[in-house]
This record gives sequence, structure tokens and C-alpha cells, in this order.
Amino acid sequence: RLWAAGSGQPLGAPLTGHTRPVESVAFSPDGQTVVSASADSTIRVWDAATGYVMTGHTNTVDGVAFSPDGHRIVSSSADRSVRLWDADTGQPIGKPLLGHTDSVFKAVFSPDGRRIVSCSGDRTVRLWDADTGEPIGEPLLGHTARVDAIAISPDGHRIVSGGDDDTLRLWDADSG
Repeated sequence: RLWAAGSGQPLGAPLTGHTRPVESVAFSPDGQTVVSASADSTIRVWDAATGYVMTGHTNTVDGVAFSPDGHRIVSSSADRSVRLWDADTGQPIGKPLLGHTDSVFKAVFSPDGRRIVSCSGDRTVRLWDADTGEPIGEPLLGHTARVDAIAISPDGHRIVSGGDDDTLRLWDADSG
């Protein structure tokens, strides 16, 4: 559902179509499009003129995020994969990014759009090349329980992760 931030009032009717709980939502950089992820294994892009559904994950889609330029979407899933999508067409870009050994809870783009960072129930944080889908370096280790949250600093040089071990960890995005 869309809400007016100033008044707290709903804007239009609820956006319906998912058949299981919605796990994650994000606005495009221009604020004109919303992407949602669901336990029904789908990703939906909501735009009055060109809304569409993206399928490919085989389990709950836990996270979605737009690239800084708004042309790509990254998704993370309980199927242990990270996937890239063309935000304009809904088509997959390349093959799934594989390497995590448990559910992937979140994936985000770096501010320059060149890297993706993901976090997982396997207690790791991973970096990926957003153009090739190849892993960058080894997994970042240090959490003692699943890692649920990830963010990259605006300058792209630091990563913060948060996990079920009740800690936040800061990482150097360039050296790991």
C-alpha cells in the first residue's frame, strides 16, 4: 500500500496480486515505481502503466533493491540465490549469483552500481561484480549467527552487517 508521508493517509487502493506474505519493498530512484518481493516466490513491479511480475526464484524472495540508476533490480531468496533483473522489462540478467549455502536475506547495490553485497543465513556477507555476476574475494566471516541486514556507506567504502548474534559489523568494502 502507498501512503502519503506527510498525512499518513493511504494513496489509492492497496496493490494486490501476491498470494503469500510480502517480505520486502523498495522505491525506484525516481520514485515512480515500486518493487515488491514475496513468499510466493515472485517479484512484482508496480507502475500504473507497465506493472509486471518477475518469476525465477524457487522459494521465498526475501529482499529486493533497485540499482542507483533505476535500470536493474537485485533480489535475494530462500532458494540461496541472488538474481539480477532488467527493471524496464522484468527479464533476468545473466545467471543466478550462487555461493551462499543458506537463505539470502538481503542484497543491495553499491552507490556506483558496480558491486552487489549480500547477506545470508550461512553467517556470511558476500560481494559480487554487478556486471559479471562473479564473486569478489572470499566471503566475509565474523558473525556467529545468520546475517539479516546489510548496507553500504554512501561513499561505497564501508559495509555494515547486522545479524542474529546481536552485533553489527563494519567491513572495508575494498579489502574485506
